[in-house]
Amino acid sequence: MKTNTEWRNSAQPLLPVHIAEDQQQKGYDIYPVHALEEGKIHEGYTGLAKWMSTQYIVLIDGYAGVLWPVIYDALDEEFKRLHVNVHWHFTESLYKDAAVIDGLVTPFIGKPGEVWGTKTTLTLSDFFIPTTIHASPGYDLTIVMGTGAALTNQQGPVVYLEIAKNELQYRMRAGFVTNLGSNSTTAHAEMYKRFYFVDWVVLNEYKCTLLNRIMIMADTQWYDTLTWITISDLKKGIDHLTRSVFRVRPWFEPGAWGGQWMKEHIAGLNKEEVNYAWSFEMIVPENGVLFESSRNVLEIPFEWMMYLQHENILGKHAGIFGYEFPIRFDFLDTFDGGNLSIQCHPSLAYIREHFGETITQDETYYILDCKEDAYVYLGFREGIDAGIFRKELEDSRDNNKPLEIEQYVQKHKAGKHDLFLIPNRTVHSAGANNMVLEISATPYIFTFKMYDWLRLGLDGNPRAINIAHAFNNLDFSRQGAEVTKQLRSVPKVTERGKDWQIIHVPTHADHFYDVHRLEFDTEIVVETNGCCLVMMLVEGTAVAINGQAVFQYAETFVIPAAAGKCVISNKGKGRAKVIKAFLKEEHYIFKSIR
Repeated sequence: MKTNTEWRNSAQPLLPVHIAEDQQQKGYDIYPVHALEEGKIHEGYTGLAKWMSTQYIVLIDGYAGVLWPVIYDALDEEFKRLHVNVHWHFTESLYKDAAVIDGLVTPFIGKPGEVWGTKTTLTLSDFFIPTTIHASPGYDLTIVMGTGAALTNQQGPVVYLEIAKNELQYRMRAGFVTNLGSNSTTAHAEMYKRFYFVDWVVLNEYKCTLLNRIMIMADTQWYDTLTWITISDLKKGIDHLTRSVFRVRPWFEPGAWGGQWMKEHIAGLNKEEVNYAWSFEMIVPENGVLFESSRNVLEIPFEWMMYLQHENILGKHAGIFGYEFPIRFDFLDTFDGGNLSIQCHPSLAYIREHFGETITQDETYYILDCKEDAYVYLGFREGIDAGIFRKELEDSRDNNKPLEIEQYVQKHKAGKHDLFLIPNRTVHSAGANNMVLEISATPYIFTFKMYDWLRLGLDGNPRAINIAHAFNNLDFSRQGAEVTKQLRSVPKVTERGKDWQIIHVPTHADHFYDVHRLEFDTEIVVETNGCCLVMMLVEGTAVAINGQAVFQYAETFVIPAAAGKCVISNKGKGRAKVIKAFLKEEHYIFKSIR
């Protein structure tokens, strides 16, 4: 077997294939598993090959990043051991020429060096030469293997191979996988851009069409094994989960400005990593959901939850957002780190026209923790001259000159549990010594950096500065006293009982989501009212939902709309405080997204 460093480039450990019998959760859990009945998840190739040997034809399809030669070698060995005569076909030979595919995708990936592209309108069929493959006479079994296998036969059963998005990117960074239809690797940023704007769009749409054809789902994030489940058992698990409560699996990344808070507070992270800038708490295009049965673990990308049960999850908002999960939670850790770049995000019209997104990147900063000297940069100073500001930014970029940013951008002292409002087009940055819970609309890569403190990225290269994009979007009316008035949330108690209260922490009128903080000593009753609730324990030790699912401090969890009424119990000492983010009423949402 190859060592981890050969086929994945990350300091983070692989997900364990098995959950230890004596595993006890101590604080924040980086591997939140959801238990199924015994015997539902299987590990290894032996049982999978036995199931396939009962068929005449099998279509082994799957996502980008799957190590197809490794899977083939393992299955071929099992079939030889079982004395099953297999006729293999590989979709790799059915792709159009790589140069032709490059021409197809070029309009969607921007110029080399640019950060963004535009979401593609291509489908997976555009990458392939139309081919039909039937069961081969004289063989026990015919297998079509590779991404797009199900395109070659409309009746055969599909075994679908999945890969967690974080592991896909670790393989990409190691140069071990290529983009869809490509025969070479390029710079990491270019490959990620093509994944985001082309490959993931095409493959997500495609696998959604396979919902009624998949018989087996497999998790292939390990090199020497896989885990698998029948689609019927997976559907039962998802149905149950989307009527109760769940967590997605978080993942963690270092960055140029990253801090040390997560290292100190989250067990299981690699303490040798230089820092941690982000935790993808619930950035659902990149998170997965973990299931466990008979100690075997299987991860599926979150989009399967939406494809199969988006109405259970989103309730009355399912018709608006469809398969897109609209709310994002992530951590920005600058404890003993640096300031984020001075930045803004695009308007709704701009993100649609230039990048093909449906909704835009409206954010808030909730201060989970901070030091005494922590600040947030937000809004412009009174009387700013936009022309002079742009000239100074360009001079700094072009001549590597420091800029006194506080001459132009306001600096606000940060306090624990503060909420800073960052609707699109607003200049902002989180300063050093903050632990920020970023509550946002789902888009997450559309950040226009204007000033990055003259620092280099962790790769030793300057990070991209996007002054032109920023100035196409900045709202210069957000300046002076209006910033405090409009962009700093003022909490208000809306309900209270004997030992609990609900505090409305209002968002901006442009945000289509709102925020409450639930504070209680013993327990509090929460009604979903047909809405999905994204929640986090922001003060306290642990809480339980309906006396069963337990969540620790700083863990993100979701109560789907279909869960209805839930009782949240305090399992620690002192008052528990839980943040609840949820979608506003429909008329507010339509105002924000139209």
